Amino acid sequence: MAPAVLIDNLQKRYGSVEALKNLSLSIEPGELFGILGPNGAGKTTTLRCLCTLSRPDGGRLDVDGISVLDNPKVARQKLGYVAQEVALDKVLTGRELLRLQAAIYHIPGAAINQRVESMVELLGLQEWANQKSGTYSGGIRKRLDLAMGLLHQPKVLVLDEPTVGLDIESRTVIWQFLRQLRQQGITVLLTSHYLEEIDALADRVAIIDQGTVIATGTPSELKDRVGGDRITLRLREFSPLEEAEAAKTLLQSLDSVEDVIINSAQGNSLNLVVKSANALGLVQTALTEAQLPTFGIAQSRPSLDDVYLAATGRTLMDAELAAAGSRDPKAERKQNMR
Repeated sequence: MAPAVLIDNLQKRYGSVEALKNLSLSIEPGELFGILGPNGAGKTTTLRCLCTLSRPDGGRLDVDGISVLDNPKVARQKLGYVAQEVALDKVLTGRELLRLQAAIYHIPGAAINQRVESMVELLGLQEWANQKSGTYSGGIRKRLDLAMGLLHQPKVLVLDEPTVGLDIESRTVIWQFLRQLRQQGITVLLTSHYLEEIDALADRVAIIDQGTVIATGTPSELKDRVGGDRITLRLREFSPLEEAEAAKTLLQSLDSVEDVIINSAQGNSLNLVVKSANALGLVQTALTEAQLPTFGIAQSRPSLDDVYLAATGRTLMDAELAAAGSRDPKAERKQNMR
């Protein structure tokens, strides 16, 4: 059986910025697959290339065995795409927008009513379907976006940051719906920079950094690879770099500490990889004896952020700050028009 999605050596440039560098991944039918990475890592660019909205500079893209580059029209029928922000006609009602979407996908007239009403029911839109979409809250608008993406019964639903900007209640509704789609055997590909979202939803995850895949596996597998517990340490609310470096040198000398990384995006806090369950007490004792302050300290099991940190030497937040400074917005807009 062909993969639901196959991406092989995908390349894309925006002016002088190399957005995708031979990015490769394979998604099995029925998987809920997550792409995790900071803003600027190439998540949206990957999805836009897959969904025929942006032409890659090189590589292979297949959906359900169909080449996206050679047969884009056929591939689009197999894909449902929900962008971060969808430009809806705010004057039309939700039901009218669904009917318009059905016409765009050439759904036969006899089937349109049944399809529209099934989506209204599936997404719980009965109360709002006859109201103008401009009156919708963010959560209801996102439900409508999902309904429009599923209306033509695609093989693969592609979601770019599906819960960004939503409140906790709306996010929970979207999560429950995505789990329901997985139970129905629909392949779902979603991007996110929310660690807990990918951890909670994804069967497998690809972590990307600077346009390439740096790790792939189930969330549990990825966390197991990075080993022992983590300690997060703040010497002060905002520590001088010299003080953080002194603490790093001290803590690296302890037998119970495997590694120490300074997190500049979090006030020069320190992230420690430790070998034993009692490492927290040993670290606190060492800091006290060296007369170094402790603003906050906690020990925890590895997270997906620790996976990213182990692979790149940076946290996701550090990476987002770095990417924001290297973007070329004018070149991106120009390329997106192609």
